[in-house]
Amino acid sequence: MDFEDFVEPEIAVTAAVTAALFSPRVRKVIRKGMVYGMASILTAGDVATAFGWSVRQGVKQAEEAPQEATHPMKEATVHVPAETINLAKETVTSAKPKKVATAQRKVVTKIKGVGGRSA
Repeated sequence: MDFEDFVEPEIAVTAAVTAALFSPRVRKVIRKGMVYGMASILTAGDVATAFGWSVRQGVKQAEEAPQEATHPMKEATVHVPAETINLAKETVTSAKPKKVATAQRKVVTKIKGVGGRSA
């Protein structure tokens, strides 16, 4: 082949591509590029899938929200007998703390202390 044959665009491109494919550095770069490209495509697919799923969940919740508000069980009230309410009030009022003198508090604190230490 003459030098003029290598100057033609088709042959020059073919020779450059062939040299690049047989070069270990270029093959390594191409391999890395393909790996990173595939990882990017998979990540973008996951993001798109997650976005679609969240949109679908939002639409489902928006459709169900008005139905929940008009559901008859949501508006039901609980009847508590008056005796139960009075018993609860008596329990709360009878559970008032007793007044303790300062000296008595110190003794109680020392007794409750852990490992010989007072609180």
